[in-house]
Amino acid sequence: MQKSNQWRKLWILLVMAVMFLLTACGKQEDAKTKIVLTTGFSENEVFKIGSSSCDRSEIMVYLTNMQNQYEAVYGDQIWSRSINGETLEDKVKNVVLARLAQIKTMNLLAESRQVTLSEEEEAAVLSAAETYFSSLNDTEVEKLGLTEKKTQDMYREYALANKIYDLIIQDTNPEISDDEARTVTLEQIMIKTYSQDGDGNRTPYTDASKEMAKQRAENILRKLQSGEDFDTLAQTYNEESAITVSFGKGEKPKALEDAAFDLGNGEISSLIETDDGYYILKCISTLDREQTDANKQKIMEKRKEEAFSQIYDEFLQTQIRNLNEKLWKEISFIHDEAVTTKTFFDVYNEKLGSL
Repeated sequence: MQKSNQWRKLWILLVMAVMFLLTACGKQEDAKTKIVLTTGFSENEVFKIGSSSCDRSEIMVYLTNMQNQYEAVYGDQIWSRSINGETLEDKVKNVVLARLAQIKTMNLLAESRQVTLSEEEEAAVLSAAETYFSSLNDTEVEKLGLTEKKTQDMYREYALANKIYDLIIQDTNPEISDDEARTVTLEQIMIKTYSQDGDGNRTPYTDASKEMAKQRAENILRKLQSGEDFDTLAQTYNEESAITVSFGKGEKPKALEDAAFDLGNGEISSLIETDDGYYILKCISTLDREQTDANKQKIMEKRKEEAFSQIYDEFLQTQIRNLNEKLWKEISFIHDEAVTTKTFFDVYNEKLGSL
């Protein structure tokens, strides 16, 4: 198995997987999508996809490890926050649901292509399971509902999901030109046309406030045109988090991108209007070689993900899926000082990340 970012791979279909499972009792979307009602579950079975299923212990291992990783960085008060009416705990639950749905589906895809783990990979799976399971205390084992056999199965499925991804994308090596990947470096002055509360929710300015923002931006542009220093004005007026920025094509609103890529070194743009506010740009470099080379790699990774996504999506649409909504709603974080486990994914990367 190629060495790669094991976490990133299994995020590529995150949004699709969330929607796919959470609409399991919805209407039929197309002739290939098979949807059945949430009935016929065994005890502790959270969802089914095709011939595969996921039980509560698997959900709890992922959920608890992510919970404790977040709390180690941000503290346990983070869960009191909500974004657009959804608690952060619910968001993390949906991420876990999506991730496990991906893994189960990718294992079915591997089975359909007769892809299995090598003896070396299987040995690493057993070693990872022994290391992680032995790190748990009695309370954690009980709360997670975990056995060493289940731990082995989880690492085995995680490894096979990564292996099928690598095998599918291994022949995807597109040529990326400098022009396609070109990254420019600029200084910016931005005047916002929205306000933002502590939870990150935005409220657009009224027409009157927006007009005042435009007049401020036009006044700054006149100062620049009369010879005042861009950096000095940016330090005073810029309302973005950074003054110097680098970006490639397709990463910014079209009006901003068009203006940025039309500038020569040292040139200053006219006033640029976007949904977020008014921008004035100064070009520092029309081609940032280091950033452009890095962007080539990003584009290549995106192409590989798109190639995998096409195959994955076609396979996914042939699978019947069920969600045990009653049990899913009952699942929540564990709040127990004795439950601190957070190394499930670290152990995977240590034992299998380089295979």
